[in-house]
This record gives sequence, C-alpha cells and structure tokens, in this order.
Amino acid sequence: MSIYLDYAAATPIDDSVLAAMKPFFSEQFYNPSALYQPARIAKEALELARHDVAQLIGSRPSEVTFTAGGTESANLAIRGIMERFPEAEVLTSSIEHEAVMEPAKQFRHRIVPVDHNGVVIIAELPALIKDNTVLLSIMYANNEVGTVQPIKDIVAIAQTVRDRRKEAGNSLPLYVYTDACQAPQYLDINVARLGVDLMTLNGGKIYGPKQSGILYHKINVMLEPQVRGGGQEYGLRSGTENVASCVGFAKALALITKNQSEMKKHVQSVAHYFISKLEDQYGAVLNGHKKLRLPHNIHVTFPECDNERVLFSLDDQGIYAAAGSACSASNDDASHVLLAMGKTEQEARASIRFSIGKETSLQQIDKVVAALSVALKA
Repeated sequence: MSIYLDYAAATPIDDSVLAAMKPFFSEQFYNPSALYQPARIAKEALELARHDVAQLIGSRPSEVTFTAGGTESANLAIRGIMERFPEAEVLTSSIEHEAVMEPAKQFRHRIVPVDHNGVVIIAELPALIKDNTVLLSIMYANNEVGTVQPIKDIVAIAQTVRDRRKEAGNSLPLYVYTDACQAPQYLDINVARLGVDLMTLNGGKIYGPKQSGILYHKINVMLEPQVRGGGQEYGLRSGTENVASCVGFAKALALITKNQSEMKKHVQSVAHYFISKLEDQYGAVLNGHKKLRLPHNIHVTFPECDNERVLFSLDDQGIYAAAGSACSASNDDASHVLLAMGKTEQEARASIRFSIGKETSLQQIDKVVAALSVALKA
C-alpha cells in the first residue's frame, strides 16, 4: 500500500467537497450569467460561495475574485498592479513561488533577502522600499521549507512608508500582497487582522478541487484585468465561471477553517515523531525556522545524499515525497529557496520535503523511516 507524503503539492478532494460540487456538473450546469430561472439558481450558488469565502477571510464579497488556482491569482495580483503603474517597481522576497517570481521579472523588480531560516530580514526592508515601490510581495508561508513570515510586521513597515509618502506629497500607493496558498490549514487568514491589501488562496492545497482559488483585493486596490471578455468577476476575470469549482473551494475553506485546531494538533504530533526519527537515525538537518513554520512541512537535508536517487528509491517502495516545489520539479536547477537561505548547491541537492496530511499515521512514518535505510544507499 502506498504512502503519500507530498500534501504541500496537492491534497485529495474531501468527500463532502465533492458532494457539494456534484450538482453543478449535471442538473445545475447552467451559465450563471444567463437570465432564466435555472441559471439564476447557479448564480445564487456562485454568490453564496463568494459570500462564504469573504466571511471566512474577513472581507467583503466584492473583494473576492474567483480564479483557476494560485498561479492565476498571483499573476492577476502582480501584473494587475504593475500594469497600472508601469514606471514603478515591485519588491519580492527571494523565496517566492515561481508564480510570483516569473510575472515580477517582467517589470522593475528587486529582491528582499532572507536569513538562513528563510525569514525576511526585516531590518533591511525599510531601506529597500524606494519612492517608486508600488508593490511588496511576501509569501505568508513558504511552500518548500514551511517558514512563516512576520506579515503583520511587514504591513506595519509598509504603513510607515505610506505615512512618510503622504507627508512628502508622494501619491504613489504601496500595496502588500501575500501568497497564502499553504496557510489556511494552520494559520490565521483573516485579512483584516493581517492588514494585507491582496492575498492568494488555492483550493488544491486544502482538500478542495485543483484549478480553484481566489484573489482577495482590498476595495481600494485597482487591478488591470488579465483575462478580458464578458466582464465576469467584476470585470477582473472574464469567462463563464466554474460554479462547481467555486462552490467546492468555498466548502473546502470552510471545512479547513472549522477543523484547523484538530488538524494542527494531529500533524504536529506526527511531524515531531518523524523529525526525531530522521535526526536520530540518519543525521538529517531540518531546514527552515524551527518554530515559525508550518507544522506539516518537514524539509530536511541528508548528509551526502542525492535527493533524486533517494526519491526514486522511495517511489519504488511506494512512498511519494518531493525535492521541493512540484511546479519546478522538471527543472534541473537547485532550489532557489535553499540557495537564498545560504545552502550550497550540494546541500540543496541533498534535501527532501516530506509534507504530511490528515491521513498520515505514525505507522506510516515508521515504514518511511525503515524505507529510508534502503533509499539513502541508492
């Protein structure tokens, strides 16, 4: 029987989420923009899903745009802002996901460094924000090593800059965007408490449907649409809405939020057991911050190993893990996240990410630990 340890890449859809989606594939398949009665029912379901999501993240429904996942949301956030301010610049952390890095590179773009734990160096941030900086993009929790960023502190710095600009007569806004795709299961995603201007969530990471997600954007944040056409989603994302996907995302987010405490307790227990075994038996080194981290993320470096060979050996034994981001798995380059944290290329190529979920048991962990005795000799 296989053992899945790549929940940071994808989660199985929850049965109740699938049940909530099912009617919109068949009997309620109608286009929500149509005017007849069955279509109005689909429209009501779509707007109820939007309302539910807004309530869960502490926003207005009009501040929630449904998208086809985290990558589209990130592109809408980055490109949507930067195309309105083409002479301005965007700052991103050095460990952002490629969905943020790649669109950012199309504009004036500079990097905010991180320390060896993967935490943004807050002390350097005020000096990095220039008079023409319009967007600051710092992910909430890193998808590779699990480090959690001090988003509230970052927002406070941004507010100080805004106040200074106002006094100086600089009318350029400064927006804070966070990729929070990995966050909902374990962290507070209330945008009012976080203070962010834009935030991305992804259904495929929270036991919802893949290719589902949202971009939260504060009411005063004006975005340039990236998909034009019929003007759906308040003109920001044209095209017939995937009602099933939107309903499924809202259901998944509600379940994750409701069960957050129970989930966190379970994965912390399993992760602590697993990390202890890896350190004691194989001398593994845990990457990322020891305390400010996602509890389900176990990213380790094994001394003098080749992570590709280890992963192939584990795969042969029915155990599925990853070297890092699934989106860059086909890239032969060493992880930009680990290199930004000061790891050598050799250390980066000796690192593996195990990410656990609600189905992961201690018995499964024991089997993985035993399988590593073979894999690490591959």
